[in-house]
Amino acid sequence: MIELRHVSKQFKKSVVLDDLDLAIAAGERIALIGSNGAGKTTLIRCLLGEYVHAGALSVLGLDPRRARAELLGRVGFVPQLPPPLRMTVRDLLRFAGELAGTDPARFEDLAGRLGLEVAKVRHLPFVKLSGGMKQKILIAIALGRDCELLILDEPAANLDPEARHAFFGLLAERVGWATMLISSHRLDEVAPLVNRVIELDMGRVVLDDRVADEVALAGRVRCRLVLRRDEPAIAHALSEWGLAGDGLVWQGSIAGPDRLRFLGMLARYVGVLTHIELEEHA
Repeated sequence: MIELRHVSKQFKKSVVLDDLDLAIAAGERIALIGSNGAGKTTLIRCLLGEYVHAGALSVLGLDPRRARAELLGRVGFVPQLPPPLRMTVRDLLRFAGELAGTDPARFEDLAGRLGLEVAKVRHLPFVKLSGGMKQKILIAIALGRDCELLILDEPAANLDPEARHAFFGLLAERVGWATMLISSHRLDEVAPLVNRVIELDMGRVVLDDRVADEVALAGRVRCRLVLRRDEPAIAHALSEWGLAGDGLVWQGSIAGPDRLRFLGMLARYVGVLTHIELEEHA
């Protein structure tokens, strides 16, 4: 599926990728993690054929530089930063549909599942949308093409909790036939989505490990929290996660793959919490 042999990339005197050897098999779900500047985005751009590099690189049996047009037709890509496109949402979906041979209505349906009603924004320039709206459009275009390889660079960074749950459900529908490479600078953001973790540091692989593959991407976790006192800050945070409460007792559910992220949020308020219950359900 993806093979790198002694791949290196540098900008002037700065080495960004340093003699990488890596193989990713069909059907794997990879978390590509590392701090900012570790080389994640540069590696993704090499995979997409944007950069000249040293060494040998093959994606879907193709050389990304020599067969870039063919490769991009078989890859679903969500960039970390949305492009500053001035075309309207309607024109963008129509253009993406023509390139992929896909009915734009399918993109609209997927965006709707993520919580974006395209009919209300289709006349607006893409560049004028909020960050979350742009992300939903780009995810819908990437997932609406039934590509065998998905490359997702911080794909859920601008999504609200409900949209994240919908996004995880869409990924779950592709488990088993689509290979996924999901980049993030935080492991807790992506660990439950994947079955293999690759960490980069200064352009080298410093960790390559298999992880438990037991969390249902489309599952939910019931939550019940009891607070020591009524605290506006945690009340606001829990409300944003979709939980409801009367001041001291809060209940609701979150997306299963978001449990680590949710617990990370709760850790900021450990002095206020007296009781936490989490129970997984379908």
